[in-house]
Amino acid sequence: MIDDLDLGFDEAERGEKGRHRRGFVRKRKGGSGGRGKTFLALLLALFLLGGIGGGAFYGFDRIQNYFVTPDYDGAGTGEITVEIKQGALLADMADALVTADVVKSQKAFIEAAEANSRSKNIQPGTYKLRKQMSGASAVTAMLDPKNRIVNGLTIPEGRTSLSIYKLLSEKTKIPVKDFQTAAKDPEALGVPEWWFKRDDGKKVVKSVEGFLFPDTYEIPPKATAESILKLMVDNFLSVTGEMKFADRVQKERKVSPYEALIVSSLAQAEAGNKDDLGKVARVAYNRVYGEFNCNCLEMDVTVNYYLESIGKPTKTSAQMTVAELDDPKNPYNRKLPGLVPTPINNPGKQALEGAMAPPPGKWLYFVAIDKEGHSAFAETYEGHQRNEAKAREAGII
Repeated sequence: MIDDLDLGFDEAERGEKGRHRRGFVRKRKGGSGGRGKTFLALLLALFLLGGIGGGAFYGFDRIQNYFVTPDYDGAGTGEITVEIKQGALLADMADALVTADVVKSQKAFIEAAEANSRSKNIQPGTYKLRKQMSGASAVTAMLDPKNRIVNGLTIPEGRTSLSIYKLLSEKTKIPVKDFQTAAKDPEALGVPEWWFKRDDGKKVVKSVEGFLFPDTYEIPPKATAESILKLMVDNFLSVTGEMKFADRVQKERKVSPYEALIVSSLAQAEAGNKDDLGKVARVAYNRVYGEFNCNCLEMDVTVNYYLESIGKPTKTSAQMTVAELDDPKNPYNRKLPGLVPTPINNPGKQALEGAMAPPPGKWLYFVAIDKEGHSAFAETYEGHQRNEAKAREAGII
């Protein structure tokens, strides 16, 4: 009988863990359920004591744990930090708290969260809590903003990996060199091998560039360079997975996901306004895969990426020398046929969408024509020259 009861409890807990924390709410009838279960447990205990003697104390303890939720009393003691991971369900949170001995049982925390309508506001992050808290106290503490360790950092769209390492180093005091070392093996950071495949015949260069998704991140107190980069890569995979980016670019654009990622980084760098991201991506596709005179990009941003990578300052197009623009040693040379070896920055979601589903058009040229960064697009060089004249009249170039 005792084994049967234990089995039932295990199955109940497994059922709880599989449900989403937002939708996992059991309806209760009345407020005396706990007392009724306790009374029933006492009756069973008396039966066991009368029937099988002193050994029944062990059975009573196990039966009571089934009917009465194991829970600590009060607000707990000491201090401990607990990390609640991104995407954690209510049962996952409970597991983390039990492991840290913050609450006595998963059930104690889940029942307390169900009883508190605000529990849906508990966010991922790191919390300062106490050991051996009641489930209700733990829920209350996690809803108090002062107990959440806020160590957020926003990574802007279009930053190169080196620029991101510098931002992360300033925030965490982890040396830039540590991030560079961790980034040497993108697959170890979670980038699937299939991402590094190209259909354009170009040699694959495995780089983390492009996979460090721009977003606001909560940096855990004991984070390492590797764990932070893994967090960013995982975010990239989640976002592109939800977009079905890889499937759509292969089916609709007829290019590999890596090539489309390169295009999205080019659009992120070249578009002066988010409204033009898709059009710039279309220009990149048209130049490389269409009927452009050299089937090359001819985008100066690729030159700047190379300059940064070798430790030289970036420049405006007007500042670049002919030697820099057409350096034969530069693998990101703007006049080399095809796409560059890797993405040239880490694009945001809108740039990814632009490369995945660019608007139709035969444009080969574009130029900024207003102070908001909007560009005018042209199919011919003559049309482009007319747009350049408009840009000069507006004082843009």
